[in-house]
Amino acid sequence: MTAVPLGVPRRLVEFTIDGQEARIPEGSTILDACRAAGKDVPTLCQGDTLTPKNACRVCVVEVEGSRTLVPACSRTAEPGMEVRTDTERVRHSRKIVLELLASSVDLSTTPKVAEWIKEYEAKPDRFGPDAARLNEEPKIDNDLYVRDYDKCILCYKCVDACGEQWQNTFAISVSGRGFDARIAVEHDAPLTDSACVYCGNCIEVCPTGALSFKSEFDMRAAGTWDESAQTRTTTVCAYCGVGCNLTLHVQNNEIVKVTSPHDNPVTHGNLCIKGRFGYQHVQNRD
Repeated sequence: MTAVPLGVPRRLVEFTIDGQEARIPEGSTILDACRAAGKDVPTLCQGDTLTPKNACRVCVVEVEGSRTLVPACSRTAEPGMEVRTDTERVRHSRKIVLELLASSVDLSTTPKVAEWIKEYEAKPDRFGPDAARLNEEPKIDNDLYVRDYDKCILCYKCVDACGEQWQNTFAISVSGRGFDARIAVEHDAPLTDSACVYCGNCIEVCPTGALSFKSEFDMRAAGTWDESAQTRTTTVCAYCGVGCNLTLHVQNNEIVKVTSPHDNPVTHGNLCIKGRFGYQHVQNRD
């Protein structure tokens, strides 16, 4: 039986969301409250295992008394706060953000974005064929994962996962400024020449598929990747005694990638190179 820490009890904060009373534990964010109330607030840069960066601005909501729209992912709920999640101002802001993102990067593998673009009537094509795009070729310099920066929205989640929030390897960071800003390793070297330890925790938090398993990348290119046909089985990694939980994604009786449950008290979604990529021996039929 797994022991789950309960934490210190917190008092409840009362406020309203779209005119409805809401009560959530003190210290929770507006996004936490919206999700608890069943409100579908879109977000890209928010990660349940990372500190919010407020980078994508898709989750903005309107708060009574606030001059500007506020990011729901980082704004802490306060007593008496009046939050509105679906006003004309909010919808217009989300529409513009989605249009700017979809016109500059490839969001084809970003979950739910197509639904949001339809819901908010965003028209990325209105900027025309001359809209600035990254148009970068995928970086394939190792056998484990691929970096496709044409899909990167600069949410910084991979930087945080590689840095002080989890791995503490600091192999990747942001280089350049403005539209020339890029996620890169030191001196923009190949991944094999960097400080990367291939834990794959950056892949775990990437919201757009800019970082992906080499197996997934190859299957998508071949047109054989089918998440609807995949099963997920959570087990325990057998490489050491830590007891990390692995979720095996299986398609056609073969493991195609490995993730880890974010709510697991041991891993919090993080793994090492053996847990993340060391599954090939299972596939060996010899």
